[in-house]
Amino acid sequence: MKKHPYFILIILATLFTFCGAENEEITPEVIIEPEEELIEVSDFSPDKNTPKVYKGMTLVWNEEFDIDGKVDKNDWNFEEGFVRNSELQWYQEENTIIKNHTLVIEGKRETVVNPNYDGSSSNWRINRQTAEYTSSSITTQGKHSWKYGRIEIRAKIPTKKGAWPAIWTLGTKGEWPSCGEIDILELYRKKGEPIILANFAWGSEDRWESVWNTGVKPLSEFMAADSQWEDKFHVWRMDWDATNISIYLDNELLNSHSTKQKNVTNEFSNLEYPFDQEHFLLLNLAIGSNGGNPSKTEFPLKYEIDYVRVYQ
Repeated sequence: MKKHPYFILIILATLFTFCGAENEEITPEVIIEPEEELIEVSDFSPDKNTPKVYKGMTLVWNEEFDIDGKVDKNDWNFEEGFVRNSELQWYQEENTIIKNHTLVIEGKRETVVNPNYDGSSSNWRINRQTAEYTSSSITTQGKHSWKYGRIEIRAKIPTKKGAWPAIWTLGTKGEWPSCGEIDILELYRKKGEPIILANFAWGSEDRWESVWNTGVKPLSEFMAADSQWEDKFHVWRMDWDATNISIYLDNELLNSHSTKQKNVTNEFSNLEYPFDQEHFLLLNLAIGSNGGNPSKTEFPLKYEIDYVRVYQ
């Protein structure tokens, strides 16, 4: 979710083929408990069934968002204010609610006064007197983190101009990008066109500059196959073991990378293998920046998360 500067090294980036596996689909083996009566699931609605059971895996943590109200702060943190990438939104808790079996992160066009404002500062987080948009970003940092396993998230994402929804992880040790970043989902715009990304980032020889393995697929491809794609829930999945990390969308492989990837240098974080450590999860809806100019977009924007499940 860190902004990808144009001058950083981007490797393995393609528009249609990811890591040599063109449109490869891998469906995990699911074990159905005999006594369980499954509820038919619509692509347009939350899945109210109990979590799937996968052969050889145990469900170690999950959020089904099945109780209306606020998120549990024993599990989630809220980011606040202007946070990263010179984005337009002010992050605040008020834009997140659990309703009808989904976590809803709402992007709004509204003015919020920046309490840290200093017009003489060169820091963009401080020299903006107001924010004209609000949204939410939640994380499991310091509360839940994992090393290896499967992370599975079912969500419906906003795709209008200005929206930048994301599902991503950061390593618990080290500063960015030496801590390692895995973008299970990003949707933003490139040359005005919406694209879906699955990325890996790690530390370069320069502090706070990253090396990227970026997988890209135009949203138009998904829409060509299904004109109602934007209105449906979809499943993003990351499979991660001691050797490899793979990212899927509705069982289609988007990108993969070696768990044993080294930072170019460990000078900045004393960390050699950013993807061979525990990572925590972030869910957020950014507005502007890579998402594009939202000034003519109809608000609110809604990012709906059905569930988050972690298996090991």
